[in-house]
Amino acid sequence: MTVTAAPATDERDSLAARETIYRLAAALFGYPLAETQQALEEGRVAATLDPAWRVLTGEAWPALPPSEDLTALQVGYTATFLQGRRGRPRVPLVASAHEALLEGQTPGNYLLNVKAFYRHFGLQAAQGDEGHAEEPDHLVAMLEFCTLLCHLEQEALNGGRDPGPFQRAQRDFIARYLGPLLASIQECFADARDQGLDPTLAHLIEVLSGWVAEQQAALAAQVGPSPQPGDAAAHSNADSRSLWD
Repeated sequence: MTVTAAPATDERDSLAARETIYRLAAALFGYPLAETQQALEEGRVAATLDPAWRVLTGEAWPALPPSEDLTALQVGYTATFLQGRRGRPRVPLVASAHEALLEGQTPGNYLLNVKAFYRHFGLQAAQGDEGHAEEPDHLVAMLEFCTLLCHLEQEALNGGRDPGPFQRAQRDFIARYLGPLLASIQECFADARDQGLDPTLAHLIEVLSGWVAEQQAALAAQVGPSPQPGDAAAHSNADSRSLWD
């Protein structure tokens, strides 16, 4: 067993901040509820985001006005993420709805690859009888997965264990799935700014793509770059242990 030194305070702070941003972004990109509107109106969203954002970027989170009311919040969300021409959302939050992200794969194969990450860490999408069916390639699911990886990394550090498996998993998941999805969402949103989306959500779309790219680069600096497809195959043939074990 590899034993690591106790993490420095700034490392703990950075990891906690990263987990906070993933967790809050996941909550905000879900369908808005009354609690969401209340948190935005009371400033609790900004009050939570600001210190985490400062730790990781050195910049303050901007003061943004909330949607006028819950109806406005939901209408803007629906018009942006759920509706559009010919039944296609203007800004799909599901990765398999972005054809460029499939890179020649069928949507089914793409989903299988995403699910492989989740299964490796004991996760599976909710089934219909568990409240609601989740789409594993939905932005919310991906953000929640990164939240979990941050939590597992923190537990490993606190327990004196090697955090590398969780750092490598997050590095690779960002590079393959979350990063490309956020970049595609940002590109689509450029043509859908006039749909009344809440300012905080709009700003998240603008900044999250670059932010996760920075997190991926920082993780690569810690544990090495993500393997290329050929490298991953070579590793698999030479060593049956997963990169994330």
